[in-house]
Amino acid sequence: MKTKIGLLYGGKSAEHQVSMQTALAVIKALNPDKFTIHPIYITEDGRWVKGNELIGPVEEVKELAFEQGEALTPTALAPTLFKASNEDAGPFDVIFPLLHGPNGEDGTVQGMLELLNLPYVGNGVLASSAGMDKVIMKNIFAQAGLPQVKYVWFIRSEWKKAEKAAYEKVETEIGYPCFVKPANLGSSVGISKCENQEELSAAFEEAFQFDRKIIIEEGVTAREIEAGVMGNDDPECSVAGEIIPKASFYDYKAKYQDGDTAMMIPAEITDSEYAALKEMAITAFKALDCSGLVRADFFLTKEGQFYINEVNTMPGFTPYSMFPLLWKHSGVEYPELIERLVQLALERHNEKQQIKHTM
Repeated sequence: MKTKIGLLYGGKSAEHQVSMQTALAVIKALNPDKFTIHPIYITEDGRWVKGNELIGPVEEVKELAFEQGEALTPTALAPTLFKASNEDAGPFDVIFPLLHGPNGEDGTVQGMLELLNLPYVGNGVLASSAGMDKVIMKNIFAQAGLPQVKYVWFIRSEWKKAEKAAYEKVETEIGYPCFVKPANLGSSVGISKCENQEELSAAFEEAFQFDRKIIIEEGVTAREIEAGVMGNDDPECSVAGEIIPKASFYDYKAKYQDGDTAMMIPAEITDSEYAALKEMAITAFKALDCSGLVRADFFLTKEGQFYINEVNTMPGFTPYSMFPLLWKHSGVEYPELIERLVQLALERHNEKQQIKHTM
């Protein structure tokens, strides 16, 4: 029996196009002898459209679900959206949420799938929501004793009431250079590097377009080292990789559009440095109660000090993506990687079925 996978992609998010690239890559990698693939596309305005089983090669994903699909809303999810097809009334064996950013990677869709008691790939509600909010994530990392660069954060209304005080707080507690980021967004959307107050003011304006909460982090001179973590209760860590951007930092354009960056895998670090990174990556994974997969991002200073930057609870699978490349260099090819993630999702779901809900 083939495994029926519902690929959930698109989404009402600034990272919609990233999700589209991820979906196409995953579709091409899935083994048709082992899986049946059913697209579920979320439009940029939030409509849900389910298509029939994919047959044959696919080169474009946006219109897949529209060809024979019906626009739905989450109120119709259980009886309609998550059936494999009209001919096969059975539910999907597993849902693969290929969604990045808010309304997909932040625990909202995960909560819906939990209510429907459907297996799904990746992190659960808590890890997804905490991993999406950089402020909450960093607070949890601090509690776990993980070293981090200095940071402060603001909500929009607080900043509007006292803009000058906000800038002065950044200058006093963080200094320049610093990075301003939306708290609840990934893929380097809305991020600015600041060298003075004029740039800081513009960066606040930019970041607050994408979120009501922003975070400002200390800029450090360091290498950007990343590692993939995969598993449930006993996670494994991949080899380390290094991001070497040609621009001043690894922004959205370098990641997804022009490939204007270099990746060195494995990273040139010592055995002791890798051991420290591995321990920190797994500690971060467990601190957020993650499952399935994360990409853990670090700074490594010339003094040999690691600082954890963040984790991404649904890293992309685009041609430029680090996560699958890390596992490829660890001996796990892309099709096998997806199969392992599906198996981890089913294992976690089966474990949850053992929980008692009555006295």
